[in-house]
Order: sequence, then C-alpha cells, then structure tokens
Amino acid sequence: MSVKISKIIRTNRKTIALQIKQDGCLIVRAPFCASGKFIKDLVFKKMFWIQKKKELIDQKNKNIVRKEFVDGEEFLYLGQPYRLRIVERKTPLLDLSAEFFLSKYCLGRAREIFVDWYREKAREKLKERVDFYALMIGKTYRRINITGAKSRWGSCSFKGNLNFSWRLIMAPDWVVDYVVVHEIFHLIEKNHSQRFWRRVAKLYPEYKKPRKWLKNNGHLLVI
Repeated sequence: MSVKISKIIRTNRKTIALQIKQDGCLIVRAPFCASGKFIKDLVFKKMFWIQKKKELIDQKNKNIVRKEFVDGEEFLYLGQPYRLRIVERKTPLLDLSAEFFLSKYCLGRAREIFVDWYREKAREKLKERVDFYALMIGKTYRRINITGAKSRWGSCSFKGNLNFSWRLIMAPDWVVDYVVVHEIFHLIEKNHSQRFWRRVAKLYPEYKKPRKWLKNNGHLLVI
C-alpha cells in the first residue's frame, strides 16, 4: 500500500502536520528544515491513519446531495434551512425572507447567483464579527478576503489579512464566531500552541463545540 502526497507546504512551523482534503488529497505542512526523506518516512508510518481518514471522507462525500435548484429544495443560511421558491419576477434575482426567492429567468446560472449572494452575506457578517472581536482584544487587521475554500474555513496571513470561506455563512452563527475568534488570535499567535488555545478559550470558552460541529458537518456546507 502506498500513499501519494499531493502537496508539501513549507513554513516556519516546528512540526509536521498531515491534512486530508475533502477530495482525498494529502497535504503535508512541514518546517523548512524537514527533508523530503523524513517527510516520506513519516507519511509511511501514518499510512493506515491516512487510509482510514480517506475512507471516512469518501463515506461523507457519498452523503452529499448536490443542489438542483428546484422549487421546495432547502438551502442553509446561518445554520437554518430555508425553502426555495421559483418566482416570475426578474429582479431581484435572489433574496431571502421567510424563504429563498429565485427568479425563474436566471435558473441557467442559479448556482452562480447563489454563490454571489452567499459571498456578499459572508462579507457583511464576517466583517461585523471580526470588527467586534478585534476591538475586544485590541488588535487591527489589514483586510478581509472571502474565498471559495471547501474545508479551510479561515486563515490569517503574516501580513494581517484574514481569509474566510463564503461557505461558512451556511453554518450557525456560533460556529461563525468561533472561526472568527480563531483567526483573530492568529494576529497575535502565528501557531496552534497551548498559549494560542488558552487565548481562544478565554474569549470563547465553548470553542470545542463549534470545532466538533465543523468536523462532523462541514462537508454539508455545499451547494
């Protein structure tokens, strides 16, 4: 049995981390000083763990139902499901009140319309929450970027940019807040040391609950 490494990302980190992406690809995050042989040997030792993780991801992927954008279909927003209604009007193309209302004239690009809507709402919500928590801890950030990442919910660059996946807007607001708090503290701690997690726990004591939620349900935040 062999395992293919899809990508090796080298940074100033001190340890090696293995990540199995939603598509089954293996990403290795390693220090600059780690040799290729050392990385390959470690991957070999973790082979059965990697295989088990891939099998779990394959099983989760089988449960994902891709949206068809038909009347009555449910879409998530901040953790709540809303039914879709196809309507006659031409504008707005998509909006949300008690239900999602989608113009029948844009059904050919319904997925694109939904993604654009989710991106806009994610930018509004995340900026609001980032500003709130940044003020609490007395830190400033450079800018917020909304990405299309499928499993990396947030990240913080060394320049102070905060990146969030638009898919996060489909999760409950308490999950959104956790990801924001997590990335905000990376403005102070650039790693996942015990000191980092103590800071997170002090501001968000229940952080393990949203982490578990994302682990169990993150694969469902798709359209």
